[in-house]
Amino acid sequence: MKALQIYEQTGANASVANEYAVVKRQSDGISILLTVLLSLMVVLIVIGNSVVILAFIVDRRLRTRSNFFLLNLSICDFLVGAVSISMYIPYKVTGKWMIGMHLCKLWITIDYTITTASAYSVVLISYDRFLSVYKAVLHRSLQDRHRQTALNMILVWILSFLVYGPAVLLWEIITGTSHLQGDSCHAGFLDMWYFTLGASTLDFIIPLLSISFFNLRIYLEIVKRSTKRQHGTISTSCKEKAKDIMPFTIANINSSQLSSNTPQNPESCITNNNSNKLSQDKKAAKSLAILVSVYFLCWTPYSFLACIRAVCHGYCADYFSVEITVWFIWTNSAINPILYPVCHKSFRKAFKLLLERFMKFFLI
Repeated sequence: MKALQIYEQTGANASVANEYAVVKRQSDGISILLTVLLSLMVVLIVIGNSVVILAFIVDRRLRTRSNFFLLNLSICDFLVGAVSISMYIPYKVTGKWMIGMHLCKLWITIDYTITTASAYSVVLISYDRFLSVYKAVLHRSLQDRHRQTALNMILVWILSFLVYGPAVLLWEIITGTSHLQGDSCHAGFLDMWYFTLGASTLDFIIPLLSISFFNLRIYLEIVKRSTKRQHGTISTSCKEKAKDIMPFTIANINSSQLSSNTPQNPESCITNNNSNKLSQDKKAAKSLAILVSVYFLCWTPYSFLACIRAVCHGYCADYFSVEITVWFIWTNSAINPILYPVCHKSFRKAFKLLLERFMKFFLI
C-alpha cells in the first residue's frame, strides 16, 4: 500500500524532503507488539487469499469470467501480505532500511502497483456485473473467452504499473537528484503535491467515480425491473431481453414442462426466465455492494488523508492518523477472502471441496 511510504515529520525546521525521510522509531515494547500484530496480519492475509487461489486450481466450476476478476483482486491482496507488509515489518521496527537501494525501489514499485491494481480490479468487477445486468447476451458470450478475460486482467496490472512505476524507478534520472539517502526508503515524489494529487486522481478518484456509476446503474435497473414485475407488466424491451436470454436459460427447464406450458401460454417461459434473471441479478448486485462498500470504508480514509497531507506538505495530518488509515487498508485485504464464500455460493462449494481434499490428503 502507498501508505507504507508515508513518514513522520522530523521537525519544523526540516525540509519537506526530510519530513518523509524517517520512519517513526517505536519503543521496544511497542515494537514487539507491532511485530506480533503485523505478523498476524500477514498470516491472515496470505492464508486467506491462498485458499481463494487454490480453490480456482481445484474447482474448475469457479473459472468463469466474473470469478477470474475476483481472483485478480485476491492476487493483489495476497501480495499485500506476502510483499508489502512483510518487507515493511523490519523497516517499521528498526526505523532503518538495510537491504539496499535496488530492493527499496522494487518494494516501492510493487507496493504502489498493488494499490492501483486493487482499485482497478474493483472497477473491472463492477463493470462485469454492469454488463451482466444490461447486456446479458454479450456477458454470457464472454464467459468462454478466457483469452480476453486474461487480457483484461493483464491490462489492469500494466495500467497500474504505469501510474507510479516509471516515477519510482526513474525519479533520479528525471529530477537529477537522489532521494534515497542513508537508511531511508521512500518514493521521491512524496513531497510533490501536484504529482501526488494527479496520481491519486488516477488510482482512486476516477476508480471511485467509475465504481459508483456502474453500481448506481445496476441498482436503478434492478429497481426498474422489480417495479415492472410487481405491476405484472412486461415491457417490449424486457421481452426482447428475455428472448435473448432464453437460449442460455431454457436448458434449465424440463422438456416436458416446456412442451406442455408453451402451447398454453407462449409468454410463460419468457416471464419465468425474466423472473429468474432478476433474482440472479439481485443476488449478484447485493454481493457486489458488500464488496464495494467494504472497499470504500477501508480505502477512503487513507486516500482522503493522503491528498490533504500532500497539499499541506505533511503538516496537517499527524503520524498516528496515517497509521490508523494504513491498518484499515490491510484489514480490507484480510476481509475479502471471507466475503467471497459469504457472498458467492460457488465459492462456498469450492472451499468445501478444497477442505475435503485437504483432509483426505492428511488422513491418508
